[in-house]
Amino acid sequence: MSNQTIPSRRSEQLREIIEERIATGLYLPGMQLDETELATEFEVSRTPIREALMQLAFSGLIDMQPRRSAVVAAISPQRLCEMFEVMAELEAMCGRLAARRMTDDNQHALLVAHQACKEAAEKNDPDEYYRRNEQFHLAIYVASHNGFLLDECKSLKRRLSAYRRLQLRVRDRMKTSHEEHSDVYMAIVTGDSDLAAKLLRSHVIVQGERFADLIASM
Repeated sequence: MSNQTIPSRRSEQLREIIEERIATGLYLPGMQLDETELATEFEVSRTPIREALMQLAFSGLIDMQPRRSAVVAAISPQRLCEMFEVMAELEAMCGRLAARRMTDDNQHALLVAHQACKEAAEKNDPDEYYRRNEQFHLAIYVASHNGFLLDECKSLKRRLSAYRRLQLRVRDRMKTSHEEHSDVYMAIVTGDSDLAAKLLRSHVIVQGERFADLIASM
């Protein structure tokens, strides 16, 4: 293991913790996140804290202001719903293209990610499921064989990461999510592009009761 691996992993862990605190409302919009105070709380140097904050700024969850503390960004429920609508359409496009363009290697990667999600769901571990879920969706993006679409999906997914994670804490969502993955997987590997697009759009979009549950959990 290289000397750089451990600090990098630590900054990623800190990013996930701060990300969830933002999503759950512990860190409210407009709240300042002081590097020194966070470093003291987590008993680390300021370097991994700064790296974590930069990652969160890149995803749009916080605003980094010159010579000032980082500030939690404000995302209204309406804006959040709009972002999920766009994400759903992007993923639907990925599913449609993946069903038409998937290679044997792509199919294997998607199957491995799907099985990993199943294992995490059986353990009832939302954090592990979230990470495996990320790999499942990434495998679909890659299988689309459209580099621009891949970049756009990854960019918006980063902005929604805290809220996609939070969804998994809604009752029975993890189990339902995995069941939806199974249908998506079968549609893609059997080449049913229209069904793959339809299933992914429904899987990703947050509306009606699901959106109400998400907001209530926040």
